[in-house]
Amino acid sequence: MRYLLAIVLLSVAVHAQSFTSNNDPALPDAPSQKPFWTTGNKVNVSILAGLVSADAITTQRGLNQGLREANPLMRPFVTNGAVGEAAGSALGFGAALGAVYLLHQTHHYNVERVAMRLMLAAEGGFVANNIIEIR
Repeated sequence: MRYLLAIVLLSVAVHAQSFTSNNDPALPDAPSQKPFWTTGNKVNVSILAGLVSADAITTQRGLNQGLREANPLMRPFVTNGAVGEAAGSALGFGAALGAVYLLHQTHHYNVERVAMRLMLAAEGGFVANNIIEIR
């Protein structure tokens, strides 16, 4: 009798798990992630691209006047002329944008914003330093 009761209870439990209700509303979608290309990010990335371009131009002008690149990571690129400078600038810009996008994808929105602004400030400082040096 105990075995029969155990079998009946187990079969009822198995069948109960397979029942679905057509009256249940669908589960709500998971909360969506904030979009990366907001107006603020578009403006910040545009400013960063302009600053990277200005840094490349002022660096090449300084090299033509006899100055040398202070950044040892960029030195192999900038000593190969405008093509090397463009490649180095593209790598630097891509790394900066990639770091910001990685922070966005990991939901560190405040750190993303601060990192972008620090990159803008640093690149602006590099451009200002180049302008001061070539005057």
